[in-house]
Amino acid sequence: MELGLATFADLAGGVEPAQRMRELIEEAELADQLGLDVFAIGEHHRPDFLVSSPAVVLAAVAMRTERIRLSSAVTVLSSDDPVRVFQDFAQLDLLSGGRAEIMAGRGSFTESFPLFGYDLDDYDELYAEKLDLLLKIRDSEHVTWSGRLRPSLLDAGVWPRPLQGKLPIWVAVGGSPPSVVRAGTLGLPLTIAIIGGQPARFAPLVELYRASARSAQHDPLEMPVAINTHAFVGASTAQADAAFAAPYLAMMNRIDNSKGEFSDEVLTPFLKRVCPEMAPLKQFYVNELWLEGAPAAWLLVIPSDLGPMIYNTTYDADKQKLSPGAVSFGMAIRDAIAEGYPSFNLLRGGEEYKRRMGAIDADLFRITLTRV
Repeated sequence: MELGLATFADLAGGVEPAQRMRELIEEAELADQLGLDVFAIGEHHRPDFLVSSPAVVLAAVAMRTERIRLSSAVTVLSSDDPVRVFQDFAQLDLLSGGRAEIMAGRGSFTESFPLFGYDLDDYDELYAEKLDLLLKIRDSEHVTWSGRLRPSLLDAGVWPRPLQGKLPIWVAVGGSPPSVVRAGTLGLPLTIAIIGGQPARFAPLVELYRASARSAQHDPLEMPVAINTHAFVGASTAQADAAFAAPYLAMMNRIDNSKGEFSDEVLTPFLKRVCPEMAPLKQFYVNELWLEGAPAAWLLVIPSDLGPMIYNTTYDADKQKLSPGAVSFGMAIRDAIAEGYPSFNLLRGGEEYKRRMGAIDADLFRITLTRV
């Protein structure tokens, strides 16, 4: 087992960006001196997090460290260009003596999509296309590739090449079963970001990942799995709580409240396409970004005095439609609002939710609806 440190370099308590950047480099130096295995930096495009280009900061870290591996956490691949991503991390690999890695994900925020001119309607396809191209660039110095959302390449050379023979590329997920299946099918290492909840709840995702790998003729024993979760080290639980609990809760509440503003950017175009009955979506917003990937099925559990109201609908990936319960899906949310239920629970996945039907964990994914 390896241990590392991943950070978003949050700007809390009024700290100045220049000071926070110095502290970030010092944190990486200390992690290296203490013998940790990896130091990873997240990409964000918002005022409360410092780093918009992990490769740039990791290059500075490379000059101040000797052994620790250096990774993004994550590179928001959907709104970046795979050629440039590869070149940046190849250069980082050369600077660091072969210590660079990429965690390729879609990110838990969506600011980068409009910032770089991408349509959130293409949320899933952007990631799939760009991951495919990134892997082809990693595996071959000259690349011929075509897709729908990026200009084609014809025998294009991509330089520089990394010091490592094969630059490590991880698929980073936040809990979406289709994303887990993708990683297993491609034979790529998996990182699961546990932003909330007990780690044991994510064990079925690892099982799904390994089953997908076996189905694609990969050996799961050779495919590493990583967990990213919040942590604070203190001399005692009481000391850690005193130092960490208040600012941590304040940050999570701030992020949770802000998600109502941007999650609708993802939810609205998706539901307009797959469930026209839900448009226009001005009656509410979803206070958690739960629409990551394209699950094979949805199970809505709405609490009531008569017991949970369950609405089930399937997702047809080929037709990109919710069927046959699209109307029921829309009615479920409208009924929840009309009946005064401010929140409900959502279970995601195909076969996985079927196995859980007998013992639904009511707190698995909580969605809060707020009138606007």
